[in-house]
Amino acid sequence: MRKVAVTQNEWDLGALFKTQESLDRFISANTRRAKHFAKTYEGKLHTFKPKDFGVILREYEAILEGFGRVMTYAFLRFAKDTTQGDFYAKYENLTNQSQNLILFFELEFCKLNEKKREDIIKNEPHYEFYLQKLIENDQYQLSLAEEKVLLTTSLVGVGAFSRLFDEHLAQMRFKAVKEDSKHKSEKAKSKAYISEEEILSLLHHSKRSVRKQAQESFSKGLKKSRHLLGYILNMVRKDCMINMKMRGYKSPESFRHIQNQATQKSVDKLIEVVNEHFGMVSEYYNIKRDLLGLKKLKDYDRYAPLDTKPQNLPYNEAINMVLQAFGDFDQRFKDIALKGLRKGWVDSHPADYKRGGAFSHGSVPSAHPYVLLNYTHSRRDAFTIAHEFGHMIHQELSKKQGYLNMDTPLTTAETASVFAEMLLFDKMKKTLEKDELIALYAGKLEDIYSTMFRQVVMTNFERRIHSTEEELKPEAFDRIWKEENERMFGDSLQLTKNYEGWWCYIPHFIHSPFYCYAYSYGQLLVLALFGLYKSQKTQRSKQKFIDTYVEFLSLGGSKSPKELIRKFGFNVESDKFWLIGIAEVRKMLEEFKEIVNEQNSYTSKT
Repeated sequence: MRKVAVTQNEWDLGALFKTQESLDRFISANTRRAKHFAKTYEGKLHTFKPKDFGVILREYEAILEGFGRVMTYAFLRFAKDTTQGDFYAKYENLTNQSQNLILFFELEFCKLNEKKREDIIKNEPHYEFYLQKLIENDQYQLSLAEEKVLLTTSLVGVGAFSRLFDEHLAQMRFKAVKEDSKHKSEKAKSKAYISEEEILSLLHHSKRSVRKQAQESFSKGLKKSRHLLGYILNMVRKDCMINMKMRGYKSPESFRHIQNQATQKSVDKLIEVVNEHFGMVSEYYNIKRDLLGLKKLKDYDRYAPLDTKPQNLPYNEAINMVLQAFGDFDQRFKDIALKGLRKGWVDSHPADYKRGGAFSHGSVPSAHPYVLLNYTHSRRDAFTIAHEFGHMIHQELSKKQGYLNMDTPLTTAETASVFAEMLLFDKMKKTLEKDELIALYAGKLEDIYSTMFRQVVMTNFERRIHSTEEELKPEAFDRIWKEENERMFGDSLQLTKNYEGWWCYIPHFIHSPFYCYAYSYGQLLVLALFGLYKSQKTQRSKQKFIDTYVEFLSLGGSKSPKELIRKFGFNVESDKFWLIGIAEVRKMLEEFKEIVNEQNSYTSKT
């Protein structure tokens, strides 16, 4: 395979707006368009014939996409430089004011008589699923006046606390660890304080002393902000409770399941099955403890590498590994990733005031996805690239569905990302020596445990803290966080006092309450899908799976997860479905044990 030469990538936001002037002209024009839409249709939808609604729906969708374009641009500017909060706030305010103008449409559509709604849906099959969801969720809608008040005040409500959380975390700096890895740049070595992304990457360091110091440094930094971060979390809890009472949801988490198009029963069963199999986590960490030669593992040993050779995986190599894995699966996947690298869809390396972590933003159908990375030269960063590029491919394939149908619920949103990680893992394990293979399997199992088991731990944590209306002190969050994590690790790992406060930097608790179980959902779904893919014996049957998978991704949010997953012969409502993925995890754990035993046997003989 011809390798791609790349050292670093930065976003080109020109696909959204090339200049500040073009942004301002666009939002003014889109606001005028929204005003005209409101003048033409507000209070009058009942007077139009079903055949007229094709034009109405497409205009509504175009206006929404316009505001989506503006907010995508503002968000990406803010993610690149979190000191630009004023810029983001300006356009968030303008967009919210303008969106108020068209807020009537969905509410008014739901108030049309049933026969007319059915005729509209029959005439516009492309919008069928979107319109059916509106009708189903109408029971949770408030009056137009109330919805306008909520949208207007959201700027100073939980959305403001969410922004405060992001800005505060991005500006936090943690005391650098002296015994840093040799591959760090001279600039990084000279820093007295480093970012969240950089300090957390040291938890994967081969030296235990470095991991311990990194944990202590991070914990000390979090402790200084625990009251602020605890207050923000309490505001999110109150917002969820208010939302539940005002809209008539059965519980604080109900709104998320409705958004995810998942039943409470299926979510409860997922969480129950994962909780019942926490023993696999203890089983793995007991093996890891022996491999590391330690009497007791502590929380800062969770990600200790089993391959102690210094990791310095150049960005270029990681990119090419991912591209090769994608190309071996299907050329379409590789082509989209290559296009993203060449056209400014990716921002790859850490920078001052840049948001930590990684994401892929789907943007709008008339543009393209944008991927944020914070590459720190480890093998796990290669898997992060695969993960986010998987999202990017999913988003690019689904944009043909249009703005109202392209976004997937969280339950299937993680499918392409985790599947992409599995493709990379499958590629890597065929090329490594035994000792490296042990490290690769360990890393993958830890990723699966983080994605599947840990996310259910987080959901268990959220369920407990949202079960009461009273404001909770940081100490209460500490206790619940520790108890839920101890359920997963059992006696295989000791959680230190410092770790009790690590609830306060988890962004999903703030931005997307009850989001986390969707990762477990996606992980178990992908393991079932990947097992199905690997079980295909002929090239023809493999290609049939690939074509079905591409269709699955391309449909975006135009069908329910239940209907999409049924294309592979799976039934998500079945209690047994979740056990298929669990069985794949068990299979991987047994393969890991076998490799370890073979290595131990070889070592004892020599």
